[in-house]
Amino acid sequence: MGIFSRTRDIVAANFADLLDKAEDPAKMIRMIILEMEETLVEVRATAARTIADQKEMRRHIGKLQSLEANWEEKAELALSKDREDLAKAALVERQKATDLIERMQAELAILDDALKASEGDIAKLQSKLRDARSRQSAIATRMETAHQSIRVREAYSGERAQDAFSRFEVLEKRADLAEGRAEALAMGATKTLDEEIDELKSSEKVDAALEALKAKAAGKAK
Repeated sequence: MGIFSRTRDIVAANFADLLDKAEDPAKMIRMIILEMEETLVEVRATAARTIADQKEMRRHIGKLQSLEANWEEKAELALSKDREDLAKAALVERQKATDLIERMQAELAILDDALKASEGDIAKLQSKLRDARSRQSAIATRMETAHQSIRVREAYSGERAQDAFSRFEVLEKRADLAEGRAEALAMGATKTLDEEIDELKSSEKVDAALEALKAKAAGKAK
């Protein structure tokens, strides 16, 4: 069973209420659009049949009007020849055509009203359909944004992220261990000639600074 039962239901529908009550708004809006599109096709088909009936009826009316005029001419001819009986018979036939024309014109007026109603329904349906499609686009955007947010949060707090951080910690521990081995290997290593001479120079500077400090202290004592 469809969501709507007729065009009037669609036009009167409040999409916001329907979507608020729906468990799956995206699915609901797709169903609404599908049913509206099907209804629009049906209304247009009805309008097309009405237009075809109008054209056919107008052709019949045109033929009847020609027949009416023809009987009018025959009645005038008969009367001009003093054949009142024939003129009266021709007028009877003309009246039959006139009556039929009036009935068909009344039916044509009904068809005109029906076509105007169909045009109004089509305009309203198209407006509602645009509204529904706009809502569908908005819902799709919101759903995509929500899914993107979920993916981002999962990337930071999900199992994969935790696994990645665990691997980083393992790599950091391995780097610490490698650096520790390198420093351990440097311990107790034989100093080069340059290093020993540099140490002597540094020792001389320290000794000189110490003597200067002693001299300064002796000067103050005097």
